[in-house]
Amino acid sequence: MKKTLVIAGTAVVAVTLLTGFGWGRHHRGTPDPERIHQMVTWKLDDKLDDLNATEAQRSSIHAVKDRLLNEGQSLMEGQKAARSEAVGQLASETPDSAKLHALVDARIDAARAFAHKAVDAVLEVHRTLTPAQRQELVSDFRERTGEK
Repeated sequence: MKKTLVIAGTAVVAVTLLTGFGWGRHHRGTPDPERIHQMVTWKLDDKLDDLNATEAQRSSIHAVKDRLLNEGQSLMEGQKAARSEAVGQLASETPDSAKLHALVDARIDAARAFAHKAVDAVLEVHRTLTPAQRQELVSDFRERTGEK
């Protein structure tokens, strides 16, 4: 149960961070991938310091982070393309309902696939950490969220 909560919580945090909610936005509201990368790296390094992670652990976990951030960037680029397509359809006198519904389905599928990759990334990090480090993360999570 504990493991499931941590995995689910981390996946939600990853998706939230990678979609750029509130962080790294330019004045026009578009996510800044470099700023997101910096913020995630900073937060991750802070947590790895707290866990006294070894250099091997850090290297492995940063590789997971980089891979997930790159996939998140691809998800965002797909979102931009979908938004342009939707606007083009809605600007038309006769928007194609089937195309719009297919667009929604494709974005849901892409988000679902990314969420599964995020869970796999969390599991990979889980295997990298020691039992004591995992327990510390669970304790931190519970403290922060009020979980028991």
